[in-house]
Amino acid sequence: MPATPLALTQGDPAGIGPELTLRAWLERGERRLPPFAYIGDPDHLADVASRLDWSVPLRACDWGDAAAIFSEALPVVPLGSPSRVAPGKPDPATAAGTIASIDRAVAAVRTGEAAAVVTNPIAKSVLYSTGFKHPGHTEYLAHLAAQGGTEPRPVMMLWCEELAVVPVTIHEPLRRVPDLLSTTLIVETGRIVAAELRSRFGIAAPRLAISGLNPHAGESGTMGHEDDAIIAPAIAQLRAEGIDARGPYPADTMFHARARAGYDAALGMYHDQALIPIKTIAFDEGVNVTLGLPFIRTSPDHGTAFDIAGKGIARPDSLCAALKLAARMAERTITDTAA
Repeated sequence: MPATPLALTQGDPAGIGPELTLRAWLERGERRLPPFAYIGDPDHLADVASRLDWSVPLRACDWGDAAAIFSEALPVVPLGSPSRVAPGKPDPATAAGTIASIDRAVAAVRTGEAAAVVTNPIAKSVLYSTGFKHPGHTEYLAHLAAQGGTEPRPVMMLWCEELAVVPVTIHEPLRRVPDLLSTTLIVETGRIVAAELRSRFGIAAPRLAISGLNPHAGESGTMGHEDDAIIAPAIAQLRAEGIDARGPYPADTMFHARARAGYDAALGMYHDQALIPIKTIAFDEGVNVTLGLPFIRTSPDHGTAFDIAGKGIARPDSLCAALKLAARMAERTITDTAA
């Protein structure tokens, strides 16, 4: 485990993030969780625990004390702004605290006070209503990571023990995907994935399986030309750079167990092509990992779930997996840096 705690953001306080945090701490022993500190309003967290009749001792602290506190109490790094809100009833008044929690987490990691950022889910619509200008959580993290006015290019990976997938295009209408795909985009994505698999996951020679766009990877042009004209040249360029990239493969044959044994990460051309397989394999345990940032960021692979917030029925599996993966990535990075 990292010598320093993980920084866990509050997310939207009206969502399931607070109760998942409480459940994760309660199950810290059986799940073998690394130390983490919640950045948020301790009074709100206490309210959620009281509503659910969960006995969770909370202790406000600074970063330097969090790891030592963790075995006996849930460490909370307090925010200046209150976030008390009823579960399932999002309130724009809490948006400032949600953003401040992210800011504090990134600052703590960049100063070495925390080992990695783990983010609870946010509701973009709540933030937009207060003038938030970024498309989403990931883009805001890239903004915070900017150096010299240049923002890094983040890449979304969905990870579980059995599979890691990366969508080259993400939240785009299907009809736009062929126009958005380019050899350059695929090459840039492949480079970032390969580099992070080496530096954060300890894989010396990452193997990338790259899907085609069309059924049967275009079937020699009879079902579309993008596979031959755009994707194959990208694979050739990655291989010329020393990256073990293979494909383009028909997406419908890439994800059975025998195929998965032949690669470390799969790149799909669009959202569902990549995410359906991992959500089928690990619906409750999948982790969202942001590659390409100068710090580690993981997140549960689900949203705020306002409809069940405060009922105590939300499963903490994905959050726990995100915490454990962040700690593993931090250990790997520290070891590589020390070496």
